[in-house]
Amino acid sequence: MDSYKEEITATAARLVVEEGLDYGAAKRRAAKQLGSGARGGLPDNAELEAAVEEYIAIFCADTQPTELRALRELALHWMDRLARFRPHLGGAVWRGTATRHSDIYLQLFCEDSKAAEIALINMGVRFEARSVPGFQGALVDALSVHVRSEALQENIGLHLMVYDQDDIRGALQPDARGRSPRGDADALRRLMENTPL
Repeated sequence: MDSYKEEITATAARLVVEEGLDYGAAKRRAAKQLGSGARGGLPDNAELEAAVEEYIAIFCADTQPTELRALRELALHWMDRLARFRPHLGGAVWRGTATRHSDIYLQLFCEDSKAAEIALINMGVRFEARSVPGFQGALVDALSVHVRSEALQENIGLHLMVYDQDDIRGALQPDARGRSPRGDADALRRLMENTPL
C-alpha cells in the first residue's frame, strides 16, 4: 500500500472508531482532510477493517470490549422485541469493531414491509423512515430510532433495515474472508458467550 493510501486508511480508521462513521463516509472524509487528488486510491473495506481493528487494539483496548458488550446486549434486547421479523445483526456490532460511537444495524425480514412500522407504532416508538441501499444494492426501507443504553449512559442509533422475507437467503452468504456478515439472535448469544470481556 502506498503512503498516501496508508494515511487515508489510518485517518479513516480513526474516524470510524472515534466518530462512528460508516466505512464509505470515513474514507471520503479522510480523503478530503488529506487533500484528495490523483495521488492514490481509497482503501477497500477489508484494508479499512484491518486498520480499525489495529486502532482499537492500540488506543481502545481497555474500553472497547465493555462498550461492544453493551451494544450487543442492547441489540439482543431489540432482536427479542422484534423476533417475529427474523432480525439479523450486521455491521460493526456484529463484527466486533464497535465502540460507544457505533450505531446498531438490524436487518428485518418481513412478509409485509409496513408490518415493522406498525409494530414500532404499537410499541410507542418514534422512528424516522427513509430509503437506503440494502446489502444487495437495491433501495430498502430503513427505520431509525434512538434507544437508551443504560450501560453506556447515552442514546444509541438503531437502524432497522426492512427486507422481503425471501431476501434472507442471500443475507447469510459469507464474505471474502469466509465470515457470516450478519447473525440472528441465537448466533449473537453464542458470539457473546465466546467473547471475553
